[in-house]
Amino acid sequence: MSSLEQIDLRLLRIFDAMHANRHVTRAAEELGLSQPTISIGLGRLRQQFGDPLFVRTSEGMLPTSRADALIGPIRDVLQSLRRICEVEAPFDPSSAARKFRICMTDASHITLLPQILAAVRKAAPEVTLEAARIDDLMAQALQSGDADLALGLIPSLETGFYQQTLFGQDFICLTASRHPRIKKALTLAHYQAEAHVGIVSGTGQQLLEEAVKQFGIERRVMLRLPGFLGLTGILAASDLIVTLPRHIGETLAAIGGLRVHACPFPIPSFSVKQHWHARYHHDTANRWLRGLCAELFLKK
Repeated sequence: MSSLEQIDLRLLRIFDAMHANRHVTRAAEELGLSQPTISIGLGRLRQQFGDPLFVRTSEGMLPTSRADALIGPIRDVLQSLRRICEVEAPFDPSSAARKFRICMTDASHITLLPQILAAVRKAAPEVTLEAARIDDLMAQALQSGDADLALGLIPSLETGFYQQTLFGQDFICLTASRHPRIKKALTLAHYQAEAHVGIVSGTGQQLLEEAVKQFGIERRVMLRLPGFLGLTGILAASDLIVTLPRHIGETLAAIGGLRVHACPFPIPSFSVKQHWHARYHHDTANRWLRGLCAELFLKK
């Protein structure tokens, strides 16, 4: 009976090749070894397992019942070892077929996701993407591997996570291109006199609310939205003002023909970062995705 310390990986490969080929010469050719090496290996296997394992017949070297019982577990071991060796294999985007799940805000669906999708389709045609929400389950999803990356202003991701700053954000205001009362610059008097759209979600909006409170600015919010869906149509058809981060603001202005204004009071800027869990810091696929996002958005 063979013990664990006596198991030799090369002998297991010889056993597998012999069981598949039933012939010493063909097994030697498959493994790139000499026939004497195969014969010596068979001798050691027979000694370790206390069984002939393969017997010579007119049909070739046929396995014994003991060899038939061993082939399944031995092939499982070899397959497991192959998977271990493949863990650190380089990620080849041109041939990879896998899904990446990225946590992001709905603003990023408009500003970042189209660029990520275009770059992925060009470099990795078989890779698919899924956009996930930034919520209370996100940290666990990144830790478990259910999500690969998170993009945005996410101060809650600290212990156990890496982060990389991609670009900075300040705030701007948008109005209809032909606002009835704001003809040129948006003044603080205009800002306090006009009605506003408030965006409920997003950490950036918390910075806005804190600044409004700090400077004692009166801001009459007539409409609150959970996100940016429909915002361009609402602004174009009304006299409302919205205050929002520059990246999403300039993108929506270009889409909807809106006017961009400098914000008439200071709001602290913030950084958009990509975040990933330490468990996947050296994962080759995760590194490729992070590198792609950095190449697209990192301001050098």
